[in-house]
Amino acid sequence: MLYFFQQVLNGLHSGALYALLAFGYVLTNGILHRTNLAYGALFAFCGQTMILTAAFSYQALWLTLFAAVAVGIVAAFLYAALISQILSRSIFEPLADRTPNAIVVTTLGILLLLSEASRIAADTHDLWLPPMLAQPIIFAKGTNFNATLTLIQLLDCGVVVATIGLAAWAFARSSFGRRWRAVSDDSKAAAMCGVDVRAVFRHAVLAGGLCAALAGVLAGLYYGNISFGSGLVYGLKILFVTAVGGYLSPLRAALGAAAFGMAESLWAGYFPVEWRDAWMYLFLVAMLVLIGAGRDQSKIA
Repeated sequence: MLYFFQQVLNGLHSGALYALLAFGYVLTNGILHRTNLAYGALFAFCGQTMILTAAFSYQALWLTLFAAVAVGIVAAFLYAALISQILSRSIFEPLADRTPNAIVVTTLGILLLLSEASRIAADTHDLWLPPMLAQPIIFAKGTNFNATLTLIQLLDCGVVVATIGLAAWAFARSSFGRRWRAVSDDSKAAAMCGVDVRAVFRHAVLAGGLCAALAGVLAGLYYGNISFGSGLVYGLKILFVTAVGGYLSPLRAALGAAAFGMAESLWAGYFPVEWRDAWMYLFLVAMLVLIGAGRDQSKIA
């Protein structure tokens, strides 16, 4: 039971990162109704940007480690805001009314562009941050084993819970949340009722990009490194998770993604790790075929 409890604690952290990504993904795709393959790449790009900027600030500008990381975090959010604006104005808006394949192909190109930009900026080297806030916090003690989480894991979970909780509260009570739901249901009807559809869409894309940036920063601080290809892996997982849960509620998508992260952790604790992604993808595809599409259609109707 102590080992099981440790896997549950591990799942809290991975589930928190998935939840934050899913929340931001639904903000955009709830309005766009198109597959956005660039979202995972934005997550990895922001994490890489934070690490590269922190390394440059520490080695070239002689800043302290804390100051260098702070500069890296600011750079990650600035790049996220810039890329989100470019995606919204130059890609999503012109292609929103065209065939879904146009968005898929274009965002796949953006994914490759961001991945290659990160690789070239790092000169194909993996830069690592030193371990930070790695002190273990003991939740349960055993004879030869303790169930623990590190301080950085607890901090990540706390930031994610606070961010999603505050965003969900504001989303449920603000005028933006009402406009977002109106545009998500029927953008043309919302426009006829006086809703500025373009402004709602741009704000949603920006908010989603900032969520991806925050997830990338938290992952980079915990793992110390984010590989160039991790954006595709995270992006596909979030795509399938949100497709199963539906694009009508960011909070529900976040809860489903957190459950997925918990399931991944339990699998890694009891089954071969090399088969984890294959079986989790198979489970998500099966869930999508069985309940995803039918549920979305019934709710929209």
